[in-house]
Amino acid sequence: MAIDESAAFIPINIAVLTVSDTRAPDEDTSGDILAGRIENAGHTLAARAIEKDDADAIVTRLAQWIADPGIDAIVSTGGTGLTGRDVTPEALDRIKDKDIPGFGELFRWISYKILGTSTIQSRAMAVLAGGTYIFALPGSNGAVKDGWDGILAEQLDSRNRPCNFVELMPRLREK
Repeated sequence: MAIDESAAFIPINIAVLTVSDTRAPDEDTSGDILAGRIENAGHTLAARAIEKDDADAIVTRLAQWIADPGIDAIVSTGGTGLTGRDVTPEALDRIKDKDIPGFGELFRWISYKILGTSTIQSRAMAVLAGGTYIFALPGSNGAVKDGWDGILAEQLDSRNRPCNFVELMPRLREK
């Protein structure tokens, strides 16, 4: 990461969505990790919720947040595996305007260094929907740390060079 110290840091508003059939707020360790890293980076935790592994519920929550001008990005954790209940990518497919394929590819490359070929079971992904970035990470604490520390901390920092997601935000709704 090349941080341009002469540039101003621009905090953004980020929502965290945990997708899980089993986690309650006091057990949401991956959501806690994300919330902590967002705030420690200087961003604002704009919203936080837990939704069951149900594509309709996920789409409803995401649509509310996408429509909220006070939310710039959403990071979800959970529901990206291969089991029948893992439906986060399918929910994102229903609301996306554009895929950001490099995010999933880079996440799996980072994860490969730790998990080896088991990383192939992850369907981590990112999309753009209604001018809002949505990043879907697996639900493990390690995956959340890898996704934030290895990708999002840099790409959501307006000072990151040669480029970053923040500098594109004013143009995301262009036609």
